[in-house]
Amino acid sequence: MDSIRKISRRRFLALTGLTSSGIVLMGSLPATALAGVLDEPAGQSLNLFVSVQGDGTVEIIAHRSEMGTGIRTSLPQVVADEMEADWAQVKVIQGLANADYGSQNTDGSRSIRNFYHIMRQMGAAAKAMLEQAAANQWSAKLSDVSAREHRVNHRDGRSLGFGELAAAAASLPMPALDSLTLKDKQDFRYIGKSVPIVDLDDICTGNTTYGVDVRVPGMLFASIERTPVLQGKAVSYDEAAARKLPGVVDVIKMEGSPLPSAYNALEGVAVLATDTYSAMQGRSKLNVQWNTGEHGSYDSASYLEGLARAVSGGPGVVQRERGDTDAALKAAEKTLEATYKAPYLAHASMEPPMATAHIHDGICEIWACTQTPQSTQRTVADVLGLEPAQVKVHVTLLGGGFGRKSKPDFSVEAALLAKATGKPVQVVWTREDDIHQDYFHSCSAQHFKGGLDNSGVLSAWLAREATPTISSTFDASVDIQSGGSLGQSFGTVPFAVPNLRIESHKAPAHMRIGWLRSVYNIPYAFGVGSFMDELAHAAGKDPRDFWLESIGEDRHITFAEEGLEFGNYGRSLEEYPYDTARFKRSISALTETLPWGEKLPAGQGWGLAAARSFLAYVAVACKVEVKDGRLRVLEMHTTIDAGTVVNPDRVHSQMEGAMIFGLSLALMGEITFEDGAAVQSNFHDYPVARINQTPDVIKTHIIPSEALPAGVGEPGVPPVAPSIANAIFAATGKRVREFPFNKQFTV
Repeated sequence: MDSIRKISRRRFLALTGLTSSGIVLMGSLPATALAGVLDEPAGQSLNLFVSVQGDGTVEIIAHRSEMGTGIRTSLPQVVADEMEADWAQVKVIQGLANADYGSQNTDGSRSIRNFYHIMRQMGAAAKAMLEQAAANQWSAKLSDVSAREHRVNHRDGRSLGFGELAAAAASLPMPALDSLTLKDKQDFRYIGKSVPIVDLDDICTGNTTYGVDVRVPGMLFASIERTPVLQGKAVSYDEAAARKLPGVVDVIKMEGSPLPSAYNALEGVAVLATDTYSAMQGRSKLNVQWNTGEHGSYDSASYLEGLARAVSGGPGVVQRERGDTDAALKAAEKTLEATYKAPYLAHASMEPPMATAHIHDGICEIWACTQTPQSTQRTVADVLGLEPAQVKVHVTLLGGGFGRKSKPDFSVEAALLAKATGKPVQVVWTREDDIHQDYFHSCSAQHFKGGLDNSGVLSAWLAREATPTISSTFDASVDIQSGGSLGQSFGTVPFAVPNLRIESHKAPAHMRIGWLRSVYNIPYAFGVGSFMDELAHAAGKDPRDFWLESIGEDRHITFAEEGLEFGNYGRSLEEYPYDTARFKRSISALTETLPWGEKLPAGQGWGLAAARSFLAYVAVACKVEVKDGRLRVLEMHTTIDAGTVVNPDRVHSQMEGAMIFGLSLALMGEITFEDGAAVQSNFHDYPVARINQTPDVIKTHIIPSEALPAGVGEPGVPPVAPSIANAIFAATGKRVREFPFNKQFTV
């Protein structure tokens, strides 16, 4: 164990091993250069995340991006608990882009699971320093003092507030992490409690700063007419017509980049003006003519049909295998096969991408609604020829993200235009821009064939898929789905079937493909969950019972012996095993809360589906009614086993949001492409669920667990679409193997 001595933060963290795990927490506390947008710590720094002011205010850095998940509350909540701070005296401050924090990439449902232990350590370290400062002041034994409720108390009754100890504590060396004693669970004051989000009042009163709210003196506003087709080139445009309009200051051609797309700006023509209206009006006069190139003939309907023919027509590349599936299918008492399709999807978050850039004094400042401030910093530095330290990224609140705002292309646009004009520039995306030039969630085709023995037990499972891969956005040579993405629900089915084979087919990309909330789990869980229901009915069994029977005995699955490359969402299987007992418990616990098996009126039915994603286990049951061709979802219920839960209210909120998100996609979510361009443009043709389309009953049940924290924001989405599809079958006897369901029903 390291002795306690005066060492730098950098040296401390290196010695205590944080850097060796890939998490780096060091350097000076960040500050913002724009008053009124973000605060900066004003107190005495105890570590990278914690400062204390003289009046007792505890400042805790939130280094992740807030987009409705409540992470600006939950992570500081963990620090405050270990520190023994009074939550009423905590001030949360948004951190800038800073590699010292470790990853700031706020996606993949990773914030709590990657930083829960680290935040506990940061709180415990701050508490230990305050206790040591008090012991020094009293010339007392450290064992005679303890922190509680924002004060350090001596066993003889003496007491000092955190503010009174701040300066003395800040002068002390930080203790080694392995010298810290973390709280027992029974002593938690905030962890596991439903603490209201810190931004609640400001959000409700409009007293917040989102990306579009940023204002810098002398700034211009930019509206960009971008290529409608991947790799399209602007042949001509009417610059003079745009410049004639009042308020228009400049027109700038933005050159596209060769593939891969990565986070580069698209080819386009930017109109810059003194206000957004003038910029948009000028843009409308450009009359850009495009050479759409090789992707100009792309048609998504025929493409998806081609994928469906490929997966149903013949074998692909084997990704996972056990037993002899072909022989088992031939020997099966009953076989069943089906093909499922899922469309392209857009993120369509409430706030479109927004970024402001200002280049001055040898640095570039960015204000953006970004999920990835560090990626923004690196990418902007690269395109401007700067060092990352010369790019300061301020993170505003995000009006939703769903993965779209983890791609910093919109910040790159602002930076390039700020460099070209020599002035601060805010790039404003319209809803049409957001949908037309998205990093689209990929379409998917899947084909399944299953065998049942004479007892109706699953004896063979064959599954093939084809979908353009996200990797194509970063590697132009990639044209086959990787095993890593097959680890999302498709290749990782937990069934104890003795004969199983998983295959993938080639699927070249024709647009920018990106991750969207729950990523490939959305189409994969749709296919797997729907086909399991079909098999259950073919076997004459209750779908719940068939799921539990097919999963089999309690065990931990590794997949390696069957050839599957399984990334386990970036965590080891030792820490986060694939646990079939937890998978089954999510299903059993759900149906125990419902009148499962009840006799329903004609046209009504229950449907069930389950999935493990982002290390959490989720089951969803939906009750629907189909009457005169109209589909209504009456109830939605879900269980989640997400391990240790920090803020139950946030989990309920995220799961409710996930069910509505999944409902929108299942009922109406579809982006189509004609002549290489997205057809849909706004909420009139890419709708989200309205109040009258949502069920009266939405319930979430959190399964208590002592396991490590798992994901929450994304895992609730995948089982939604198949549970609705299965409920439709229960209500009507009709199988729906493609979403959105508004293709077959009025919704």
